[in-house]
Amino acid sequence: MSLATIDTTYARTATVSPVAPVRPAPAATAPAATESAPRIRAVPEGTEARGFVLYVGIDEAKALADGTDLGHIVEALKRLTAEIAPSAETYAAVALAPAGAGGRDVDVVRLALQDPSAVAKHRQAVTVDEDEDRAASGVVVDISRKRLVLDNQTVALTYKEFELLQYLVLREGRTIERSELISSLWSDADEDEVPNERTIDVHVRRLRSKLARYEDIVRTVRGVGYRFDRHADVSIRYASAPSPDLF
Repeated sequence: MSLATIDTTYARTATVSPVAPVRPAPAATAPAATESAPRIRAVPEGTEARGFVLYVGIDEAKALADGTDLGHIVEALKRLTAEIAPSAETYAAVALAPAGAGGRDVDVVRLALQDPSAVAKHRQAVTVDEDEDRAASGVVVDISRKRLVLDNQTVALTYKEFELLQYLVLREGRTIERSELISSLWSDADEDEVPNERTIDVHVRRLRSKLARYEDIVRTVRGVGYRFDRHADVSIRYASAPSPDLF
């Protein structure tokens, strides 16, 4: 994400109003208690607070619906700061994100502007997501990312080998005839590239060799075709949207 800064230079003036003379209070009267100012969180020893950041999450469409825009919001907040604390220096930055990226606006802003806690949370989420792709042992058929992981190691499948495995996985428990595999997986191939049923057996044999000790998840139904059977050590990761092939 890139950042576009907004020029935030403003002239500030402080006005002084006439103050009526104050008569001293009688000695017997106790001084009025003053309200304690809100305190920020404890500052670590050896450091000092030099300012603060206020993250504002709102996109242009929401601002427009509220009858304003981001520029006016920034100017209003700057003016308010100048009124409250004329000596304060201010700087504004606009957080940009890819169109349609989704997520809460304020979270996008915090991440774009490298808020430490937001960055840490993002890295943790990415790590968890990557860990879910793997299994300490067993098989992970990752439909969403088009890959096969065996015992925590990614297996190099050809495009057609994965398409073959995926076709069987999405039809778990159903026996698929060789003719169906040919018509479905080679529907766009040139006539001279379409395999025969014997070639399908070769593709399956190569796929099984790469499945190694898990080769029996692709079962042969004699005289008919092939079937994928789920085992306890097999997990499937589907795409975020249901596949149109899912039965």
